[in-house]
Amino acid sequence: MSEEKELTFEEAMKQLEAIVEKLEEGNVPLEEAIAFFQEGMKLSKLCHDKLQQVENKLEYLLREDGELVPFSPEEE
Repeated sequence: MSEEKELTFEEAMKQLEAIVEKLEEGNVPLEEAIAFFQEGMKLSKLCHDKLQQVENKLEYLLREDGELVPFSPEEE
């Protein structure tokens, strides 16, 4: 996956789903299946990293005074 532009989460997921479908068909030659698996692992890591970045951003909420504070959900 040596693309010039970085994939979005949605693009990576779409490619990952296509790879999973091909592998689930079961009629892929071994060498090709290994290449698909490797590409799928790269895409999976990219998706995980992007989700981790979003999670880290969501750990903080912006107060009215502009100070960032850790997020803790309030019970009702």
